[in-house]
Parts: sequence; structure tokens; C-alpha cells
Amino acid sequence: MYPPWRGEFYPRGLAHRLELDYLSQRMTSVEINGSFYSLQRPESYQAWREHTPEDFVFAVKGGRFITHMKKLHGVEAPLANFFASGVLALGPKLGPVLWQLPPVLPFEPERLAAFFELLPRTTVEAAALARNHDNRLEGRAWTEAEVDQPLRHALEVRHPSFRDPEFVDLLRQHDIALVVADTAGTWPYLEDVTADFVYVRLHGAEELYASGYTDQALDHWAERIGRWRAGEDPRGEHTVGAPAPLRPGGRDVYVYFDNDVKVHAPFDAINLSRRLGVAPPAPVEAEGHDAPVEPPGRSRRTRAR
Repeated sequence: MYPPWRGEFYPRGLAHRLELDYLSQRMTSVEINGSFYSLQRPESYQAWREHTPEDFVFAVKGGRFITHMKKLHGVEAPLANFFASGVLALGPKLGPVLWQLPPVLPFEPERLAAFFELLPRTTVEAAALARNHDNRLEGRAWTEAEVDQPLRHALEVRHPSFRDPEFVDLLRQHDIALVVADTAGTWPYLEDVTADFVYVRLHGAEELYASGYTDQALDHWAERIGRWRAGEDPRGEHTVGAPAPLRPGGRDVYVYFDNDVKVHAPFDAINLSRRLGVAPPAPVEAEGHDAPVEPPGRSRRTRAR
């Protein structure tokens, strides 16, 4: 957890082991970022699950070894290792898996399609894939699915060549959500709806990772998210593909703030949740636990659903 959050978002003096409890009473989801940097352990995922409410959801970021080092090529074993590292220990609290591509990787349809074909689409399929892990995970693998549920995937891109209708079509063919990533103009910004859910990452309105969102900006996001939740596909300068059909049953929308350098993320998340009417009820004070709970990676965010 970011130390600057202590005394700003977290009450001064709150034990480190209680931070996840505190956050999970004020938000409905977090995005696990530590899984991007290294393979986590099953006991960590188990602890995160145990210290959150029953309806809490974790999005999990796929490993950079797969996306940034291997660049999606020859990743059968790394994918098995990722899913064997404990992701499935989250059980019914497992939400979407986020795959973030590096800025140097351009749109190559064949490379993407081959990767999409490898992705498990249910937790049972993920468990089967996990059993193919290599010896790096011997003695520390989790290869069982507690529940058989759909497994969603979202893709965040950072190369300008992805601003292409063919890319939108490819995502729709494989039911992969295009991440709506607000990066203060640093990387491409697209709003095409490509799956039965929408995944939004808000990295900062004016300064990447640092600036907050004004009331006017949050009102704008609440309006746009409301339309996605209603099953609509709002059109504009940031949509490049054909319109997605209206989804009468609506769409789930996952929204995570990444503007955490100056502690804007948790407050922006709470304020947006209130606008959308999805803020959790008044929190109950966290009680002590027998063992510390390490935070799930470097960042905490919220979900608007």
C-alpha cells in the first residue's frame, strides 16, 4: 500500500494489516496490481478473499512477463503459471482479468488472435490450464476451481495503431473488453464497447497518475457509465468501430482509479460511487485479526457496477 495514503485516506494509526478491511467497507472492488510484477502466492489471494465482504470483487492484472517481455508470443507456460499462482483461490470474488500491452507493441491482428485463443473463458478452464504449470510453481500451485463461473478478460492498449475498426471487430469476435483508459493524453483513448461489460481505468485527468477529477469531470463519467450500464454504446470522436447493439439487460461496468500518487484515487472513487448510487452502506469499524494481511499489490481502486 502507498504510505502517503496513511493519515490521508486511512485513519492515522490504523494497523497495516487492517487497511484492506477498511478499504473494502468503502468500495466494492479493487484491482490487484502486484500480479503484474510477479507471481503472487495462493495464501495471499486467500487472505485477500477472507478479509473482504461477500459481494466484493477483485480484478486481477495479468503478468508483465506475458505482455511486456514475451509480448504475447509463446506464452502457454507463463499463462499456466499465472493461473496456477493462486488467482482461482479468490473463488466467486474473482472478477475480470486485465491485460495491459506496452506502448511499443502495435496492432498485429494475428498475434492478438493467437493470444485470445489461449485465454480460458471459465474458471474450470483456467484450472485445467493451471495444471500445465512448470516447475517454478511446484509445491505452491492452486489448480482447482471452487465454482464454475465465466472468466472475463479486458485489454488495455497503448500504441496509436490500435485506433482501428479492425481492432474493435477482433475484440468483439473474441468477447474481450476494450479498456477505456483516461491517461491525460499520454496514450490512445478509445470508448468502443466490445463485450458484455465495460472496463474503465482513470489514470488522471490532467497529469498521469497524479491529478484528481473535478466534480464536473466526475459528473461526466457518471453520465457515461450510466449509459454503458443501461446497455447503450454512446458514440463520439473516441469510438472507431461500428456501433455495438443495444443490450437490454444492461452491462456491468468496472471502474478503477489509478491517480494514486497524491491520494486522489480513493476519494475520487468514493465520490463517483455516490453519484452512481453504488456506494456501500456506512462502514463498520474494522476489528483486529490474528495475522497480518498483506495488501493486494500496489494499488486500490473501486468498481462502479
